[in-house]
Amino acid sequence: MKIGDLSRETGVSPRLLRYYEEQGLLSSYRAEGGHRRYAQDAPIVVRRIRTLLAAGLPTKVIRDVLPCVSGSGDVLDACTLGHLRTRLGGLDDQIAELQTTREALAAILSATERAGDYVGVA
Repeated sequence: MKIGDLSRETGVSPRLLRYYEEQGLLSSYRAEGGHRRYAQDAPIVVRRIRTLLAAGLPTKVIRDVLPCVSGSGDVLDACTLGHLRTRLGGLDDQIAELQTTREALAAILSATERAGDYVGVA
């Protein structure tokens, strides 16, 4: 399969497909004339990559867990549990930090409005 065909079938730009290759997520081989060719299962691999990216996994983690993916990418083998738990814990930490930041900003806004310094400009 040519890169343009893979791009059309998956909706992923050729540039992004090349990036996936650079990151070790997708493989190709060179046909006569040096053109990239992908295996017939490449659309499935690309969909799995997209599913894992949508779940917030960085490409370095995806590279580690991709061999453990089955189906469309939303079910992973048990070998990925450590990566997934670590990533989920990191997201929980980020959410907690954002909530603290939001509360601090809301308190400043509220105090400013109460003090009458609010101009009313959005």
